[in-house]
Amino acid sequence: MNEALALLAFVLLFVGVIGSVVPLVPGALSSLAGVYLYWHATSYAEPGPVVLAALTLVGLVGFVVDYFSGPIAARAGGASTLTTAVAAAVGVLLVFVVGPVGLVLGVAGTVFALEFSRNRDANASLRAALFASVGVLASTVVQVLLTASMLLAMVLVVAL
Repeated sequence: MNEALALLAFVLLFVGVIGSVVPLVPGALSSLAGVYLYWHATSYAEPGPVVLAALTLVGLVGFVVDYFSGPIAARAGGASTLTTAVAAAVGVLLVFVVGPVGLVLGVAGTVFALEFSRNRDANASLRAALFASVGVLASTVVQVLLTASMLLAMVLVVAL
């Protein structure tokens, strides 16, 4: 086994956990890169196929949660499909310009503005915007739990 690659794999797994809370750092994708780098470093022996598949699924769920939780929550709050698509685009754009505050405010503001323009109901628009905001904020917690579980699973792979 290549120890340098294995060490780098764990650095990526740790970066994945940190990236779950730091904007513009792809948490779940970093964790997946760490898993696959370790798998490569062990000549595809560890983790085994079942654990590898499970970790891949967890990483992909983390990725989806990272980028789509706000719009999905907005949709659950009553926003239209068009509103959720525009809010996702605005949120992603503003995260690069203003950071995490831009993501939350961009998604919430876009949802409120478009829904109010569509239905002229301030309460329903506010409800959808609040759902979107909670979805964005809750996604951070979910991402930390997912990437931390991937790191823990890989520590157990090495220890056992």
